[in-house]
Amino acid sequence: MTETPHFPLSAVVGADELKLALCLTAIDPRIGGVLIEGPRGMAKSTLARGLADLLASGQFVTLPLGATEERLVGTLDLDAALGEGRAQFSPGVLAKADGGVLYVDEVNLLADHLVDLLLDVAASGTNLIERDGISHRHSARFVLIGTMNPEEGELRPQLLDRFGFNVALSGQTLPAERGQIIRRRLDFDTDPTAFCAQWAEPQAALRERCTQARARLDSIPLDDQALARITERCFAEGVDGLRADLVWLRGARAHAAWRGASAITEEDIDAVAEFALRHRRQSQTPPAAPPNEGQSPKPSETSPGQGQWGDMPAPAMPTGARRDVPAWPKKP
Repeated sequence: MTETPHFPLSAVVGADELKLALCLTAIDPRIGGVLIEGPRGMAKSTLARGLADLLASGQFVTLPLGATEERLVGTLDLDAALGEGRAQFSPGVLAKADGGVLYVDEVNLLADHLVDLLLDVAASGTNLIERDGISHRHSARFVLIGTMNPEEGELRPQLLDRFGFNVALSGQTLPAERGQIIRRRLDFDTDPTAFCAQWAEPQAALRERCTQARARLDSIPLDDQALARITERCFAEGVDGLRADLVWLRGARAHAAWRGASAITEEDIDAVAEFALRHRRQSQTPPAAPPNEGQSPKPSETSPGQGQWGDMPAPAMPTGARRDVPAWPKKP
């Protein structure tokens, strides 16, 4: 049976910060994934699924809230055990997600024992199962994407810190964007295949940009000057631990690769600051901008069509698409 196409990321209206965070994570999965916060009806799941198309594997696996431990880590294949008298491993969600995206909707409601397992595997990149006469080990390296509504409960601090980036979506959407969102959703629901074909060229351009950025990523140095700037700002924020420093530096390098640059600049450091710090700073109130931050161009001063997307053009809208709201609208 043919799988129904997913709504293309290039066709999503607004949510520029989240789209940027997802693209940077696709460029460097070692960033550690993205936690998406926001009220219901903000297309959090749609945006999360859009990431899989930007990864090399394209694998997207969902972990249901009611999943058992066996479904997550894998278990004994009963058919092989009963029918053939041999112990054989049956892969779980972690094995299927290896190299792709592991998606958890309402991750703050995930059972504690599953959270513990996720933390262990996310830290090691390996899933080890020893039970029922089976000792099996397999790679489990994935991009962890979680969505949550903060009104429904908080996330355990250990899992919260495991997410590299954190992005919050606002429930307030301008009328013009709301209309464009509804129109595109209706068009997709009417004929998903035709809608995806209409957006095939912008989606291919976005995928190619991420591919090119991945190819140049390792050539961009993690230089001492950028590291010093980041560690100073993490210290000023009173951030616990060192994960913020590491994630921020990797995110800044991915942003430099996204721009097509050969070195990390202040622009790259500033672009991912809130992604790395939002869920780690002691105070949830963003700090005042550093004195030299004013030297970087503000979003309102960038050329049309660039917005959060650096000095490379955003994917073009398909022929015949409405242009009253841009494909990559700037924040109001």
